[in-house]
Amino acid sequence: MENDLPLEPEDSPCQLVCSIDKESNMCFGCGRTPEEIANWPLRAEADRKRILSELPARMPPLRIKLAERRSRRRVNKRRRQTNTN
Repeated sequence: MENDLPLEPEDSPCQLVCSIDKESNMCFGCGRTPEEIANWPLRAEADRKRILSELPARMPPLRIKLAERRSRRRVNKRRRQTNTN
């Protein structure tokens, strides 16, 4: 096997909520950019630690945007018609 690197190192902040904010270009789940996500296993440990240290400051604005986005989302619910025979 040529590449023995795991897909996601143990220090990965991935939350399995892979959705990128178009304005900030950061993931709503983990706060990383697509480039940071794609190259996470290849980055040096020091670089990963630096990014991890930045994530707490990145996440609050993303959580606010995600909550706003969810509140605007239209939920289409079909009313069940009950037969009263």
